[in-house]
Amino acid sequence: MRYVITRPCLQEGSLRLLKYLSATFPSAGPVTLVDDRGQEHTAQVDPARQRVWGLGSLYHAGNLGVNDVLMITPLVPGRFQVEGIVKPHAPAPAPRREAPAKPETRRVVVSATPHVREVRVQEVREPGAPARTPEPEPGLTRREPAPQPSAAPIAASSASGAPASVPAVAPSAMREPRPAPEASASLRPPAPVATPVRPLDVRFPAAPAHSVPGPEAQLAELARLSGYQLETLGPGVLRLSADLGAHGYTVRVATDEGALHTPAWKEAADYSVLLTGEEERPSGTPRLTREALSALIDHAHLAPLSAVDLRGYWKAGSVDLESAASVAELVGAHLAQRGAFSAVLLSLSQHPAHSVVSVQRLAERLGSGVSSAELNTILDTLTRAPFLALSPLPGGGYLLRGGVPELLSELADYAEGVRRRLRPLSREREAVRA
Repeated sequence: MRYVITRPCLQEGSLRLLKYLSATFPSAGPVTLVDDRGQEHTAQVDPARQRVWGLGSLYHAGNLGVNDVLMITPLVPGRFQVEGIVKPHAPAPAPRREAPAKPETRRVVVSATPHVREVRVQEVREPGAPARTPEPEPGLTRREPAPQPSAAPIAASSASGAPASVPAVAPSAMREPRPAPEASASLRPPAPVATPVRPLDVRFPAAPAHSVPGPEAQLAELARLSGYQLETLGPGVLRLSADLGAHGYTVRVATDEGALHTPAWKEAADYSVLLTGEEERPSGTPRLTREALSALIDHAHLAPLSAVDLRGYWKAGSVDLESAASVAELVGAHLAQRGAFSAVLLSLSQHPAHSVVSVQRLAERLGSGVSSAELNTILDTLTRAPFLALSPLPGGGYLLRGGVPELLSELADYAEGVRRRLRPLSREREAVRA
C-alpha cells in the first residue's frame, strides 16, 4: 500500500488513516513496523482519531521528508514491512543571464541643405561614459573606397630599343597642380553645425467631459419623443401639455423645492410633480425622480411611447423607478410584437414567389416564439395595403405574391416617395407660421 508523507505527519510522527488504509489497519492497538534495515518500530493505531502514532523514529531513521513515499506491506496480523522511497530532488536551475539593456538612441541631424537633410541615429550616453563602438552586423562587410588611379605612366621603349611615341596631350586636358593643404582647407566650405535635437512634445487636446443634461433638456427630450408641448411657467417650473382634445391633460413639474413657493407653481395643471432623486421622498407633493425620467427617455427611444400611455402613471401619483419598470414591460411588449413580425417575414422569405404557404407548416417552423393568434393577425396584416404580400386562398392557405426581398424593396421605395411628398408640405407650414 502506497502512502505519501505530509508535513503534519512529520511534525506529529504519525500516519493518517485514509479510507484506502482502513483495511490495512482494521483494529486499534499496537503494531510493529519493520523498515528497510530490519529495525522494528512500535506504533499505535487509533481509529477514533484516524491516526497511527509513533512513527517519528521511522521517519528519522529513513531520513524521510515531505512528499516522500511509504510502501506498507502486511506480513502477519499486527506486523508490517515498511519501505521508504525518497523523492529525488530536481537540480537547481541555472541562473538566467540577463540580456544587456538596449542602448537608448536618438535622431541627430548631421548636415542639412535647402533640399537634403542627413539624419543619423546616435546612442545617448551618460556624461563620463566611454563611447561604445558599434559592432558590424553579421553578413555585412565594410567596403573601402578604391584609390583613384594616377596618371598613366609613359610606356618605356620597346625591347628592340626603338623609342615609343608619346601621344600629344592638349594643354587644357593637362592636370592642374593640386593646391597646398592650407589653401584647400581655406577653400573647403564650412561643415554645417548640427542643431541640437529636442524631443517632440505631442499633446492632444483633452476629450470634452461628458456633460449630464439638465432637467429642462431632459424634459424637452421627453416632450419631443412622447408628443408633449413643453413651456416654461417661471424659474424652476415647467409644464408638459398633451394637446389631445378630450384626452388632453397637463403636468406641472418643479425642478427644485424652491420653485414650490413661486407664483408660477399656482398655474393650473391636471397633475403636479417635484423632480427629486430616487432616495428623496418629499412630503405632500408627488415626485418624479431623475432616474425615472432618464429611464422614460431611454424607453421612448426604443419604442413609440405616447402621452396616452403615460397618463396612467401621472394619475397614480409619483413616478419612480418602479413605475419606469412598468413602462419597460410595455416597451418590451411592443418590441416583442415587432420581433414576431420579423420572424414571420424571415420564414416567408424561405418560400419562392408565387407559391402556396401553409399556415400549419409555418406555425411549426416558427415554434413557440409566435402564438397562433399573433400569426393569424400578422398574416391578415400582410394581405392588406401597403404590403399586399399575401392573398388568402380557400381552405386556409395563402398565396405568396412575390419574394420577401422584393416586397421590402418596394416598401422602401414607397416610403421614400411619400417622404419626398411630405417635404414641400412641411415647408409650406413653416412659411405659414412665419
